[in-house]
Amino acid sequence: MGKQVVVVASGETERRAIPPLVSHLEETGVVVLEVLVPPNHQPLRVKNVAGVVRASWYSRLDAPPDKFVVLVDTDRSAPDEVLDPLRHGLRGRLPDGAEVLFAHAQQHLEARFFAHSEKLREYLGRSLGSVDASRPDRIPNPKLHLRKLLRRKLYTSRVAGEIARLLDPRIIAGRSPGFRSFLDAVRNGSDGT
Repeated sequence: MGKQVVVVASGETERRAIPPLVSHLEETGVVVLEVLVPPNHQPLRVKNVAGVVRASWYSRLDAPPDKFVVLVDTDRSAPDEVLDPLRHGLRGRLPDGAEVLFAHAQQHLEARFFAHSEKLREYLGRSLGSVDASRPDRIPNPKLHLRKLLRRKLYTSRVAGEIARLLDPRIIAGRSPGFRSFLDAVRNGSDGT
């Protein structure tokens, strides 16, 4: 049997977009059971992450996930500056046996969409403008840029899911070190297996 993973992310956009971006991992025996977010649009703080992990763990006592991956937007801050408070704060707050790994996105999830520029251009029906899609992790404010490109169409979590379903995660991983790092956390875990 493969690995069963639960991803904890910050919001509805991630909840809808991540599943199609990780579905290819099933070929390797890694299944993302679900993407969970804190209730009521609460931020990824220690208390909220601990609550989400505990709720998921105890709802699956017969077959708990092999691990949880917490995906945090660092918004251009130093990753350790954002992740260390979570790492340290979660100690002693999680069920025994619950493995929690951390991944970060230097930019918002939307940067990953630009990594598969061909499909995003096809979805939008227009040029992507001045962004360097070959370096998606360095696009300043990719969410705002995407909103502008959508013109009259409102950018919602549903739209994010539509876009994600069109993209090839292998292409994104080849162009986005940040996305590749997230996939590594989902796939491998802390023991490298």
